[in-house]
Amino acid sequence: MTLANYQFHYSFSGNSDKPLILFLHGFMGNSHEFDQAISLLSHDFYCLTVDLPGHGETKVLGGDECYTMPNTAHAIINLLDDLKITKCFLVGYSMGGRLALYLTLHFSERFSKVILESASPGLFTEAERVERVKRDEQIARKLERSVDRNDFAVFLSNWYNQPIFGSIKNHPQFQHLIEVRLQNNPIELAKSLRLMGTGCQPSLWEKLKDNKNPLLLLAGEYDEKFLAINTEIATICRFCKLKIISHAGHNIHFENFLTFDENAKKFLS
Repeated sequence: MTLANYQFHYSFSGNSDKPLILFLHGFMGNSHEFDQAISLLSHDFYCLTVDLPGHGETKVLGGDECYTMPNTAHAIINLLDDLKITKCFLVGYSMGGRLALYLTLHFSERFSKVILESASPGLFTEAERVERVKRDEQIARKLERSVDRNDFAVFLSNWYNQPIFGSIKNHPQFQHLIEVRLQNNPIELAKSLRLMGTGCQPSLWEKLKDNKNPLLLLAGEYDEKFLAINTEIATICRFCKLKIISHAGHNIHFENFLTFDENAKKFLS
């Protein structure tokens, strides 16, 4: 998959003389996902953020196959080549964490250290994947019916009722989070969900034992589902460390960005 199939929107911040971190946002996020965390990390690192296909201002110029995980991963590598970045640190959250893990396991020489926040290697079995694809199809259809801003806002409010997010709706900045999410196009999000959702991504469980890169797994104490997943990853994966973050659910860098930054800086320094 060539870079010609994508028109990536990306931005740099921080000190260009410092080590570079590539940040990959989660589903319904965009390149501003990590702004608060980056505001502190940019003193010690050069930070690259990118809108993934189906999100933000990135435009997909090719067909639907451009949204899949393998093709998105190749496109990210091509973007790094285009920017003359041969090696960097990598941080991925949720969907971006799944993509970051794929990148790590398939292009290990490009990433010196990797942080996976609330990430997953996908699903074990074909039956699980089929069931998840069905569920994601229902969500994708709801997104496609939410082109009106008010309908999309209702969809987002319901989305954050999921148990993995803990008490995120009580966060004083929650409304700002919603405003950022509302900048996305629900039709494009539906494509991303159908083609790079957990059900249709390649399962990475078998490849975990081949990992060669230092990995930091972050899971929020209130996110029982991903706490269990990451505990299992840590038992299989070499060069891997799990850190449980207190006072946070799935979206650690939003709910507890100071602890997120503290752990990131310590691991990457």
